[in-house]
Amino acid sequence: MAKLTVALLAGGVSSEREVSLNSGHQVFAALDKARYEVLRFDPATDLPLLVAQADRIDVALILLHGPCGEDGTIQGLLDLLDIAYQGSGVLGSALAMDKLVAKQLFEKAGLTVPAYRVARWGQVLDPQTFVTDLGLPLVIKPAGAGSSVGMSIVRDTVDLPAALDLAFAHDTTVLVEQYIAGREITGAVLGNDDLQALPLIEIIPSEGHAFFDYHAKYTPGASHEICPAPIDPAATDQCQACALAAHRALNCLGYSRTDMMLFQGKVYVLETNTIPGMTATSLLPQAAAKAGLSFSQLLDRLITLGIEAHGRRRARCRKGRA
Repeated sequence: MAKLTVALLAGGVSSEREVSLNSGHQVFAALDKARYEVLRFDPATDLPLLVAQADRIDVALILLHGPCGEDGTIQGLLDLLDIAYQGSGVLGSALAMDKLVAKQLFEKAGLTVPAYRVARWGQVLDPQTFVTDLGLPLVIKPAGAGSSVGMSIVRDTVDLPAALDLAFAHDTTVLVEQYIAGREITGAVLGNDDLQALPLIEIIPSEGHAFFDYHAKYTPGASHEICPAPIDPAATDQCQACALAAHRALNCLGYSRTDMMLFQGKVYVLETNTIPGMTATSLLPQAAAKAGLSFSQLLDRLITLGIEAHGRRRARCRKGRA
């Protein structure tokens, strides 16, 4: 059987560049070289080369995080180049990347989200209003960043202006959320039409981390991850149902990972990641391993799902031109 030519896209221009490069190195090592010829591209410098070589590429693996990679932009370019890719298309990627729009769609789908308010750059803001409406602590985060970049937990009103400034450094729209002091659960979903909820993971940041921040995510030993999550069967079913509902609400394809808080028997949906971290020890590969898929097999599955989704997109385009 002829090898598939895989374009491995990692790096990019967002604040999560180093995370992306790390994922790229580990995915390259895990891909079965007997099945794939792998071409590596860094969108920060290699987009002209990607365009020039588009005709020889069968499928792309997008390992980009944050703006200009996870938000539908690179997906749109690959659609124009007629290149298959893993994961969600332009719409699903853009919806999930915008945390405000995602929350609104979660609510419309009947999911519970923490109470929130929206702050926009240039508005005259009264921090006390947020405290009056939502209480303390508050979670402050930019609407369009990932990996907890620009995020803070505010426990005193005097710290709120600095937290807003930090979030505004990453986006012009900022979410101010009620803090839910529950158990942090993440639920991955695999598939296009026939969706599979993977085993849940509970995330417990180590001492010194108030939440699962950038450092806790990417520093070995800075958090404790338990898979499957040690919660009762009813809570497991509830969290997995929420992960599936969030995946569908955002029009996701291929795979996703939804972060939730479990508090007093209630599941609060926080956000959905359409390109989760993809090192061998990242959360989604851990869950896949518990479901019987090795890291290499998970990549094979994502490639197959991406080619399948691309075939449908091509069929729609051809129908539109007929």
